[in-house]
Amino acid sequence: MNVLLVEDDDSIAVPLAEGLQREGFDVVRAATGAEALAAETPDFVLLDLRLPDVDGFTVCRELRARSAVPIIVVSARGEEVDRVVGLELGADDYVVKPFGLRELIARIRAVVRRTEARSAGEAAEELAAGPVRIDLRAHRVLVDEEEVALTGKEYDLLALLVRNAGAVVSREEILRDVWNTTWYGSSKTIDVHVASLRRKLGRPELIETLRGVGLRFDPT
Repeated sequence: MNVLLVEDDDSIAVPLAEGLQREGFDVVRAATGAEALAAETPDFVLLDLRLPDVDGFTVCRELRARSAVPIIVVSARGEEVDRVVGLELGADDYVVKPFGLRELIARIRAVVRRTEARSAGEAAEELAAGPVRIDLRAHRVLVDEEEVALTGKEYDLLALLVRNAGAVVSREEILRDVWNTTWYGSSKTIDVHVASLRRKLGRPELIETLRGVGLRFDPT
């Protein structure tokens, strides 16, 4: 697996690259945001936020706009707002420095498994419940046969809920399946995405919130 390591600090980048290489990863390092954006698309990205030229959030947004490459933000910025912004910009996970190499590798492999499982699931033609139809191959969402434009995470969240239509999906399950994290503080970003989904679908009653339990897609 080719990993793009975006980190300007040699004291962090060098031992991290060596550790990843020992685990069988091929590592290419970028010390600036410009280098990261100019690099060939890798299989995976480890992205620091504090870069000398461009804010890491900008790099994350631009990488996500051009591809679905899995991204883990690796940063000393552990404030909740940074985590939420990173996840909303398309990062698949967020690891706060300092961290252990074993934890990071476990998270990389978890993100890869989740990405592969999602791709495999999309081999099916479509999901449908009530007025919502999701064309998995074309990555399109239709409500009463009218197409609705969603962000990547909104699409993933809706697909999870529709796939489990009528059943309650816990917040922990949503965090694990959509954001590939168990960090419960990021559940606030779930509320943001649910509010946006309800607005875009034009049928807020389709997504029911069960306080303290989770969410349910109700197609009736």
